This record gives sequence, C-alpha cells and structure tokens, in this order.
Amino acid sequence: MLSTIVQNLLNALQWGSFYALIALGYSLVYGVLLLINFAHGDVFMVGAYIGFFVATFLLTQAAGLPGWVVLAVTIPATMALTAVVGVTLERVAYRPLRRKGANRLYVVITALMAGLILEHGNLALLGASRKKFPELINEVVYTVGGVSFTNLKIAVILAAFAVFVLLHFIVTRTKIGMAMRAISYDKFAVPLMGIPIDTVIVFTFILGSSMAGLAGVLFAMSYPVLEPYMGALIGWKAFIAAVVGGIGDIRGAFVGGFLLGAVEILVVAFFPSTFRDLIAFTVLLVILSFKPTGLFGVAKTTKI
Repeated sequence: MLSTIVQNLLNALQWGSFYALIALGYSLVYGVLLLINFAHGDVFMVGAYIGFFVATFLLTQAAGLPGWVVLAVTIPATMALTAVVGVTLERVAYRPLRRKGANRLYVVITALMAGLILEHGNLALLGASRKKFPELINEVVYTVGGVSFTNLKIAVILAAFAVFVLLHFIVTRTKIGMAMRAISYDKFAVPLMGIPIDTVIVFTFILGSSMAGLAGVLFAMSYPVLEPYMGALIGWKAFIAAVVGGIGDIRGAFVGGFLLGAVEILVVAFFPSTFRDLIAFTVLLVILSFKPTGLFGVAKTTKI
C-alpha cells in the first residue's frame, strides 16, 4: 500500500513538473502585463521541436559525441531559441497593441491567433507526421522498496524545483525582478522612476519562453512523440493550474501545476483513464468556487 502511494506520488511529481514549468510562464507574463498569453502552450510545442532539431543536428554532424554532451548542449540552445520565439511574439503581436492602448480583449484574441499560427505554421512546414525525439541518455530503471523510478523522472522533478528556486531568486532578489514587481503594481508610475518598461517586458518573455522550451525538451524526452498540436491541451491545463494556484503569483503557479498533476494521477489510479479530465477539472472548479482568486491569489481593488 505504501509503495503504491509513493509510486503515484513520484508519477504526480513528474507530470506536475511539466505543468508547473509552463504555468510559471503564464504567471510571469500575467503578473507583469495582466496579459494571458494563450500562445504559451504552443511556445512549449515549438520548444520541443527546436530541441528535436538541435539534438538531431548534433547527432548527425558530430556522431562521436556522447548523448549526455548532446543533451548538455541541446537544453541551453533550445531555451535560448525558444526565448527568441517568445520575444518575437511580444514584438510583433503584443507590443503594437500595447502601445496603441488596445483593450485587453483584443490582446487575448491576438494571443489565441498567435498560438494557432504557430500550430498551423508547424503543420504547413513539417507536415502532420509525428516525429520521435532521439534517445540522448540511457534510461535506467531503479526499484527501491517496490517503487520503480527512472533517472529521467528524477531529473525532470529536480529540474522543475531548480527552475522555481532560480526564478524566485530573480523575482525577489534582483533589480530586474524588483522592476517586474513594480510594473505589476503600477505600470504608469514605473517610467517616471527611469525603469525601461520594454526591457523588463522582454526579459519577462525571455524567462517564460525559456522555461517553456525546457519543459518541451523534458517532455519530449519522457514521451518522445512530437506532433503540431501537442501544446494545445497541456497549455490549457497549465493555464488552469496557474489560475488555481493564483495567476500572477509564481508560488501559486508552481503549486497549481503539481496539484493538477497529482489530481490527474490519482484519478487514473482509482478510476478509468477516460474520467481523468472530467474529475480533475471538477476538483479544480470546486477549489475555485471556495477560493476564486486561487490558492495564493489576492483580490485586488481598482480605483475608479
């Protein structure tokens, strides 16, 4: 019984790690811009494909390289290139609307369209055939006390926690993090203090998109089948996890991701897998009915 609980807990931590990494990107952008970047799930998909092409290129051009070296190069390269995709979205799609003072509804619609462009652009360029992510490391299965886990599963969980600690340090202990928090409180007063808003916003998209790229590589290594629409559902779920945790709060996004992962794994453990999304979203809906601002969210007042 205890081994079953621990096994489900490890599975929940791995699955929740993907949600948490993507939800952090949602929460960062919303915390600074009050923008729900619905294209973020598709940025995750793009990150997985970038990781696939970077790894494949390295394996073909430098066939003698060990897999762990290829992985060590693939992860930072994917994060950097995915950050470029996120910044490009901000410059092309969001910044013109922001400078024109467009209603937030139009920005949300633009985000949805940007996500669709990424999906169908991928489909048009690469086709509908699925791609298999190359095996970069030997997956070793360990069994301790009846609990089975792999080195990859542990690496995914540790990576998620390491990213959260680093992000929390950046937001709370650095000048750029203070600027991000300042913009979230009053974006009109911040320029009067000499803080370049556009620079802070670009940095926010770099952080969020690079985390989506990391999640894409880790997800593709764990479930090595890539297809153009892989980011749609997981992106929506990560957004819901961020809302349940308290959108705009990185602690809430992190906890919400693991909460959703735990609920889904527990549902599959006791019910047919077809009930997973139904029961999981019902539980999250009940949480929001009692705590509308999310677990860590705080109600804000608006002066009129």
